[in-house]
Amino acid sequence: MTLENSKSTSLIQAPDGYSDWLAELKVKIHNAQQRATLAVNHELILLYWQIGRDILSRQAEQGWGAKVIERLAHDLRNLFPNMKGFSRTNLLYMRSFAESWADKQIVQQAVGQLPWGHNLVLLDKLSTQEARIWYAKKTIENNWSRNVLVMQIESKLIERQGKAVTNFELRLPKPQSDLAIESLKDPYRFDFLGLTEEAQEREIEDALVKQVTEFLLELGAGFAYVGKQVHIEVGGDDFFIDLLFYHLKLRCYIVIELKTGDFKPEHLGQLGFYLTAVDKQIKNDHDSATIGLLLCKNKNKIVAEYALSDKTQPMGIAEFKLLESLPVSLQTQLPSIEDIERELEEKQNG
Repeated sequence: MTLENSKSTSLIQAPDGYSDWLAELKVKIHNAQQRATLAVNHELILLYWQIGRDILSRQAEQGWGAKVIERLAHDLRNLFPNMKGFSRTNLLYMRSFAESWADKQIVQQAVGQLPWGHNLVLLDKLSTQEARIWYAKKTIENNWSRNVLVMQIESKLIERQGKAVTNFELRLPKPQSDLAIESLKDPYRFDFLGLTEEAQEREIEDALVKQVTEFLLELGAGFAYVGKQVHIEVGGDDFFIDLLFYHLKLRCYIVIELKTGDFKPEHLGQLGFYLTAVDKQIKNDHDSATIGLLLCKNKNKIVAEYALSDKTQPMGIAEFKLLESLPVSLQTQLPSIEDIERELEEKQNG
């Protein structure tokens, strides 16, 4: 196309509905690209599973030793010089992968949708199928990178998810109550703040807001940041909500109050006041009832359950832990297959 033709094309007036159609095509093309990527990844994962299964069966039936895997790695690299993934270490991972997932159907589900590097994390860091499936589903749901998956496993997310003390079953309709319970944790780990145990409430709030991306990652999927020290006026008096969020799946505002000491029942009175204020002044008609989360340094679970039992508003109570951040050089990163191979070879040669 000449420059003149290019200019004339750009000047053509779009007909009615063209912009909407172009936007629809953009979505369709993007979705098709995503499906193609997922399909390629799924086929690769299935191939690795099949190779691993073949290695297992031949070693079991014909007594092939570990030396065969080394020979196989050499031959496959020669046959497919442009294809990565046929190192001895990766073939051993394929065998472990097939050993962990004996049923082909599971490969066609959650783990089959994850990249190979994510599956190596599940193999290396988790010992049960139940935990691997749980984290695989969470990874797909939240679109976690490999490093984020490592962080979530090391922070024991599976043990913290849905563990806050709440009255949601009594105060929220199903299935919203189930989702709300699953959305809260106990304890929350603020290991990106670099604060001491003696940090004051305002210091913690400031640190959370400065690193709101990390804070949202710890809160979990669905939370959207609205503001901190949100001003509300009631009867001519000024009040300030510590932290205000909106949950995109629950379709409601979430008020978070921080207390640096032990939980006390009277804390719920203040939290309930803020919930009422948000419901009356900020909440829209299509929003669900506002939820309150009280984060405290320590709580007595029985006292918390007693305190929540007569509250008519949906509230939860959870602890938070302040952990010092690791230096950048020590922060967790999963090594590449090449790194693992190099380390193993050094150990064998050493």
